[in-house]
Amino acid sequence: MHTTVGVVAIVEDDAAMRKSVERLLRASNYTTVAFASAEEFLESGSADTANALLLDIHLEGMSGIELRSRLSAAGSKLPVVFMTAYDDEATRAQALALGCVDYLQKPFEASRLTEALERCAKG
Repeated sequence: MHTTVGVVAIVEDDAAMRKSVERLLRASNYTTVAFASAEEFLESGSADTANALLLDIHLEGMSGIELRSRLSAAGSKLPVVFMTAYDDEATRAQALALGCVDYLQKPFEASRLTEALERCAKG
């Protein structure tokens, strides 16, 4: 059970996956806010209030990679855990170059996600 991460923002365009991850994290006593798009996340102001970001790479509209790039360019230090169902070497390299805490391929084990979030809290 976690004690160190505050609010986890989830950006996932697949509604079933988004709800599943939300339920998993809430059952593990995380506080979550969830968004269906990168644009919705940016408009919410959660980039300034979340403590970690669980971010799908392949989103409708702005991609997760583009969102992470924009946040970094704006000076955000928000730790990011990327997730994707479509893993490939180039995307993985791009995600790692952007400084993600972890890169999870869907489907992933619940423990893998919570361990990644704990690393977010440790910086």
